[in-house]
Amino acid sequence: MSTYIDTHVHLNADQYEEDLHEVIDRAIAAKIEKMVVIGFDKKTIERAMQLIEEFDFIYAVIGWHPVDAIDCTDEYLSWIEQLAKHPKVVGIGETGLDYYWDKSPKDIQQYWFRKQIQLAKKLNLPIIIHNRDATGDVVRILHEEDAAAVGGIMHCFGGSVETARECIDMNFMISLGGPVTFKNARQPKEVATEIPLEHLLIETDAPYLAPHPYRGKRNEPAYVTLVAEEIARLKEIPVEEVALKTTENAKRFFKID
Repeated sequence: MSTYIDTHVHLNADQYEEDLHEVIDRAIAAKIEKMVVIGFDKKTIERAMQLIEEFDFIYAVIGWHPVDAIDCTDEYLSWIEQLAKHPKVVGIGETGLDYYWDKSPKDIQQYWFRKQIQLAKKLNLPIIIHNRDATGDVVRILHEEDAAAVGGIMHCFGGSVETARECIDMNFMISLGGPVTFKNARQPKEVATEIPLEHLLIETDAPYLAPHPYRGKRNEPAYVTLVAEEIARLKEIPVEEVALKTTENAKRFFKID
């Protein structure tokens, strides 16, 4: 039986406060073998660290989200550096740029993005990238900071096939989530069709971005199977092949068994 890895999930979110164990049970029933929880500010990083101690199949990525870049400090970054030495912390992020929300000025976002790339290189950990309405600057900074030295993941990728290929050339994986299942999601569907399976990962970004037919509702890791099914449909291959390859990719990428 094929298993799956949800490479980007927020089980540390308030939305799961009442029923986290039921959500995890449903994920296990859906053959979700491992989950990578993302901590992106003080509260969610602390919760992510608790979860990796509580569940042997949960791993963490920790960093500072670009929307909240204005709240980041050198002290927080030093704290992240210390926590990232835990053997179950498998990446730095999500970091990147978000020009949709205007809480944090662009120059401050770019400053902390660069600092986190530098930290990832210091720790030899991959970087998980959040990009919203900022593709040109994200790609430019990845080049300028030589992010290819450690590589990373373009989380919930929504860009073009050409941008995906440029990121792959920088040692990045392309991760697809719920939007690939949306009827009007032209670019994610093109990426799923054109980019070879060896460069793809799957994720939910739960509780956000639930796939069809749950769009607009709370997402959860069990739904990552729907992402795999849509990629399989677009590539005209069995879903078991998508499950097997993306699971292999995730284990190799994160260096987890």
